[in-house]
Amino acid sequence: MKFVDRITRGDMHGIHYAVSIFIATALLWFLMHKFTQFNPIWAVSSMVATSDPTMKEAVMFLRARVINTLVGCIVGLFFIAVGTNMLSMPLAMAVTVLLSSYVIRIQTMWRQAPISAAFVIAAGMGHESRRNGLIAGAYRMDEVLFGCIVGLVVAWIVSVVWPLPEPELPEGTAKESCNSASR
Repeated sequence: MKFVDRITRGDMHGIHYAVSIFIATALLWFLMHKFTQFNPIWAVSSMVATSDPTMKEAVMFLRARVINTLVGCIVGLFFIAVGTNMLSMPLAMAVTVLLSSYVIRIQTMWRQAPISAAFVIAAGMGHESRRNGLIAGAYRMDEVLFGCIVGLVVAWIVSVVWPLPEPELPEGTAKESCNSASR
């Protein structure tokens, strides 16, 4: 135990996060292989992006991730429906950046919108018909959203079973400065 204390210096957030990632990855891998024929990597990557050892942070990331993922997926599906060509992916990614930046305006995880558009379009491009491309894109969207949900659920379970104290802010931080400024 002294070895762990020496490495962590009393901050268990990294170990807490590693345990959450391990459980969620194993769960996603099992569920995706047991109930679907899909590669679980898309769900796992979404879970990692939404996971956090602090439950408050995980919820904040989930909301932003889901909104920006939906924007990217909808734009990606739209481009598949219109028809894909060599410029579809770069154009769809640029459109999602503009929508995410100037319409949605949720800066946390805003980069997720163009990534999701690329995932969806890439899934749809490998099909000969638009219909099959749309179906493949929709399945990819489901995988990404499923990973987000599993990441949040596992973060919540781990935070209930193994609650961590809120990290203490050192003197002179923004929180302290705000309190003294409001006096």
